[in-house]
Amino acid sequence: MRPRAHGTPRPRVRCKQQEVYSYTEIGVGTTGFGIFFILFGILLYFDSVLLAFGNLLFLTGLLLIIGLRKTFSFFFQRHKLKGTSFFLGGVVIVLLRWPLLGMFLETYGFLSLFKGFFPVVFGFLGNASDIPFLSALFRRLQGTSSMV
Repeated sequence: MRPRAHGTPRPRVRCKQQEVYSYTEIGVGTTGFGIFFILFGILLYFDSVLLAFGNLLFLTGLLLIIGLRKTFSFFFQRHKLKGTSFFLGGVVIVLLRWPLLGMFLETYGFLSLFKGFFPVVFGFLGNASDIPFLSALFRRLQGTSSMV
């Protein structure tokens, strides 16, 4: 074996944790681009191509962030099947170039999927904001079912 020359870098060894972290970073970026394309598609009068691309990027990013098994276990719980069917049905309708109907179905599915999460978000925003009017509004929207 030859000795190393002075100043040559050592080969980097990637561990499993760094690979998972890089998938999460890519997933956050992909989800962000998906949300951007969805909002941009809505601004351009429900452009079906932008909405379809945004939906695919959003779902891909979600898979990369939390993983395949956790994503399926979240979407296909028995009490969330109605919301999942509306959300994924809306994605399919948008892909079939019916953007207005598809976005309405997706919105209803999204709201029914994440309805248990909204009080937590409103409670956090109510505690985090220093603006008196917004703080009171978020606390009112929080309701009594929050865990915060």
